Amino acid sequence: MTKHKSDQKSHHKNQPQPEKFNNWKKLYLLIGIIVVVIAIIFIWKSTDKRAVKNSETQTDIQQSKQLTGKPKPIEKWIVRAKAVDEQFHTVYTPCWEGAYGAIGDAYLFTVTKDSALLRFHTIEHDMRKMCEGTWVDDRAWICLAEFYWWDFTGRKNHSLIQDAKKRYDEARNEGRLSNHNGYWSWYNWSPNANVQENIFTNSNMNQMMTVACCLYEATGERHYLDDALLVWNGDKKFPGIEKILYKGDGKWEGKPGRAAFGNEVPWQGAGFCTIGAALYRVTKDPKYKKIVVETAKRIMDPANGWVDPYDFYQIQMDGNGAFVNFLLDAYAIAPDELQDIPPKIEKMLEHVWTNHHGAASVTLHRETDHGIRNGWNPYGGEDGYGVDEVGTVHAQGEAARAFGLFVYYLNLKEKNYSHVQ
Repeated sequence: MTKHKSDQKSHHKNQPQPEKFNNWKKLYLLIGIIVVVIAIIFIWKSTDKRAVKNSETQTDIQQSKQLTGKPKPIEKWIVRAKAVDEQFHTVYTPCWEGAYGAIGDAYLFTVTKDSALLRFHTIEHDMRKMCEGTWVDDRAWICLAEFYWWDFTGRKNHSLIQDAKKRYDEARNEGRLSNHNGYWSWYNWSPNANVQENIFTNSNMNQMMTVACCLYEATGERHYLDDALLVWNGDKKFPGIEKILYKGDGKWEGKPGRAAFGNEVPWQGAGFCTIGAALYRVTKDPKYKKIVVETAKRIMDPANGWVDPYDFYQIQMDGNGAFVNFLLDAYAIAPDELQDIPPKIEKMLEHVWTNHHGAASVTLHRETDHGIRNGWNPYGGEDGYGVDEVGTVHAQGEAARAFGLFVYYLNLKEKNYSHVQ
């Protein structure tokens, strides 16, 4: 009996007091409720923000339906560019893919004067703090983004040019501008780099020539222009890319390979339109303009098989923001000779926005958040890097670039190109 009472006492002593147990239970329940409420608020705010933006987009479209009963072309495309841009800002990363969209945003800013774009790329996400990347074209896109923002904001933010110079000079000093294959060109790595991958060149790598022209324009330092001329024309010992890769009448030809991993002339040489246009802009040598015009005409002629005959999208490759950029750079120096470029690009972008007029078998434009696919063939199957991605920083950066540049040149067209050249 005594033992039993003692055991019973001990048993009750080890049990938590009912009131204390209930207090802990209430605390855990309260914490759980708070977590659920916070999650609901977060989801609601995200959804509400998206709904507000969609509402603003629809309002913009409705407000543009004045007099004519339909949106004016420039207004419609500004609305679309902003919608694409919102998703780009959501998925933004501070590296080469972010630089794609930063280029497009610079052009869009010139038309809209939206201070939020300026703040995004110079304060919230300072371009000078962007990554160095790996291949040399990574820094080329960043340098070009810095140049365009410097140019389009009054040419006063000289720290952007100083940073672009630093990036360029470092790559130059590393030996990435080389003649080790028998001709002058920029390479993804220097020929002696200890990397476990293919060391190669293509028109992406040679966008460093465009950077060199921009730095010459910004600083007046002749050695930058000399670099660009060396790569294009060569010297007494080694030829440049024109002699090696250009076959005449707009045709460029180099070593084959996957689009982003060894192909010396991706996009059928469209990248050389930007390079040649930059050289023409700073030298006024008509040779460069002639080659640029020939190249753009050949690429955009459906008879040559690179673009669709109706909507003019690339049939076989990704990188469509760059592709649009290259073609519009060509147009910028030769608007009379290349009058068909903006209308063809408009058809291309309309095809993307409408998912190939509702007939695409892959998603080109995800309407819920305006994510854009990296490849623009409505049936898929393109060559390239992440062609099936929709709304990622890579795909969306390309899209922001394409839509931003198109808005810029459409705006100039409406102003009769009074200051294109």
